[in-house]
Amino acid sequence: MSGFSADWLALREPFDLKARNQQIEDVFRAALPADRTVHILDLGSGAGSTVAAMSEKLSGSQNWTLVDNDPRLLDVAAERLSETPGVNIQVEIVDLARDLDDLPWDTVDAITTSAFLDLVTEEFLGTLVETVTSSQKPFLASLSYDGRASCDPVDPLDDAIRQAMNAHQRTDKGFGAALGPFAWNAAANLFRQAGYKVTTGASDWIAGHDSAAFQKALLAGWIEAASEMGGDPEQLARWQTRRLGEIEDGHLSVIVGHQDLVALPPRA
Repeated sequence: MSGFSADWLALREPFDLKARNQQIEDVFRAALPADRTVHILDLGSGAGSTVAAMSEKLSGSQNWTLVDNDPRLLDVAAERLSETPGVNIQVEIVDLARDLDDLPWDTVDAITTSAFLDLVTEEFLGTLVETVTSSQKPFLASLSYDGRASCDPVDPLDDAIRQAMNAHQRTDKGFGAALGPFAWNAAANLFRQAGYKVTTGASDWIAGHDSAAFQKALLAGWIEAASEMGGDPEQLARWQTRRLGEIEDGHLSVIVGHQDLVALPPRA
């Protein structure tokens, strides 16, 4: 579905955990049943980052159904989460691009996803929102990239690389031409049109001077994306060399913009 490696997901997870918007998550939690076991369907689960982030914040026992088309990542999720107190994990290998209708929409209490909406097409997003709103369940989408990215200190090539990266975000990520940075706002508008109450809030990655490994992996991904979008190899190499030097010296800070979204049915 996403093509993300377990190593990259593990590297980014601490930054995801810090970035998540607590106010958005509070709104979502308040919409869940408090008097019984809650059953949550997590889409594009990968290695289980949503459960890792949310399970301790939810009261009472929980059943999570984790859905992804990568069995290796689901194995990682099942193993790492198997001993989480009060949490029961079920994994399902599903190609969401084709088999969205096969999921247990009517038997769960809520739907979650993390770092997923920006991978899908406009058509898929419309189908997803229609399916969720038809089930009248709460929906939480965390960590959708919103097109903002910056480095400190600034380099003249930064904006060109950001624009190339944003263009790359709109290429096929397994569903067709992705919405990329526009996905979170498109989802918010679709849910509102369906009568849902929508709240959004920033959930930015902030990678400071003490995050060298993450910064190196992140900037390598930017360079790869910019290269694939036709960036000048010599300019990109010079930019990367400068940035790697700043990382080694502990002088680089990076911010990457994300948005969290919670959408609640009218009855909630």
